[in-house]
Amino acid sequence: MDLFADTASNSHAPLAFRMRPRTLDDYIGQTALVGPDMPLRQMVASGVVRSMILWGPPGVGKTTLAEILAKGCDAHLEQLSAVMAGVKDIREVVERARHFQASDRQTVMFLDEIHRLNKSQQDALLPHVESGLLTLIGATTENPSFEVNSALLSRARVYVLKALETDDLIEVLTRALQDEVNGLGKRHIEASRETLTRIARSASGDARRALGLLETACDFVRREPDAQGGTREILEDSSLEAVLGHQASSFDKQGDDYYDLLSAIHKSIRSSRPDAALLYMARFMDGGGDPLDVVRRLTAIASEDVGNADPRALPLTIAAWDAYLRLGDYEGQRAIAHAAIHLAIAPKSNAIEVAWKEAKAFVRQQPHFGVPVYLRNAPTTLMKELGMGEGYRYAHNEPNGYPAGRSHDAWPEELPTQQFYRPTQHGGEKRFAEIERWRREQDAAADRGETPGQS
Repeated sequence: MDLFADTASNSHAPLAFRMRPRTLDDYIGQTALVGPDMPLRQMVASGVVRSMILWGPPGVGKTTLAEILAKGCDAHLEQLSAVMAGVKDIREVVERARHFQASDRQTVMFLDEIHRLNKSQQDALLPHVESGLLTLIGATTENPSFEVNSALLSRARVYVLKALETDDLIEVLTRALQDEVNGLGKRHIEASRETLTRIARSASGDARRALGLLETACDFVRREPDAQGGTREILEDSSLEAVLGHQASSFDKQGDDYYDLLSAIHKSIRSSRPDAALLYMARFMDGGGDPLDVVRRLTAIASEDVGNADPRALPLTIAAWDAYLRLGDYEGQRAIAHAAIHLAIAPKSNAIEVAWKEAKAFVRQQPHFGVPVYLRNAPTTLMKELGMGEGYRYAHNEPNGYPAGRSHDAWPEELPTQQFYRPTQHGGEKRFAEIERWRREQDAAADRGETPGQS
């Protein structure tokens, strides 16, 4: 199917379809790929398309770009969707590709949603891509390094397409209003840049969505007589209310955006940026993300990034979790925001995270050490006779509540002493560091036979 065929005569086609660019010169955005001397423009100039995967959000022109590349290189284009196509469809494409190969013509196979390709489809496709019978252009909104077979991925260059900037979308909308063949130019609709900016921002970087919003908004234009006795059509902000309404920030809950937003929340809090954390949380929840996924992440942050620099962080986050379950979604989201702000403002320490990782690594290298005899439990007479528990010093009976000295450091005798937990000088951990320092001084004094000092 040629997506460029007879668009001008198809007045019933959606505006976004009619306004598809036909050459790289018409293509808006992605200058890092299609600008002068950039990779995709050089392919067209050379007349040969190479296998590639176009990775980017919806509405940035992945399908259109494949169409332009194939046409620019005079290649035969086959289009399949990984959702709908089976092995039989791929084999039929292969047979047609052999026919075109006989006439020395390249076949480009555009595979939409390539991240949904199953193993049998990949197995059927791989040898033909490898032999060069098929040139693959895959399109995906998901990270191909996770979703595409590594063998197939190694035979295709990945190009990243970005969401269109507001200025790019305004240019798309302006062209649509001015184009008298495929667009709305014959109506001579007047629209301010502010109005177009509002539509562009509502489209979230998606040109297809922006054009759809414009087309619908133009059904609500204000009409008034003009100086020539005709009618002016004016697209105003007030005309957009019925079209834009509430623009929920949607995303694929199984896709990269879901985890990217959780990552952004985490890293904003770690960087002590409460406003950014709230921004990404609102985007996440407004798009349908589960608030419990946020509070689970906050609970991890409380130990991983705040730790003992603010010992209140973990119980407060657990309380927010409990509050959400008790209050329900609307009021409960506020409790989660409460915890997020506290974590972002709190002093930071990853000493717990570092200590725990070091302890686990140490144990993996020393898996067979024993518990010192004086720390062992002795619930029976026999165990007591064997000396278990003997020599244990009850901390509450010791001066300052601390059994000072290396002889009672609770460390296995056969292992070299190791310090895992190193308190920082941040927040409450500064006090922890002072306590630890004082205890080490008491240990040294006891080992010298001196009487422990007062705390």
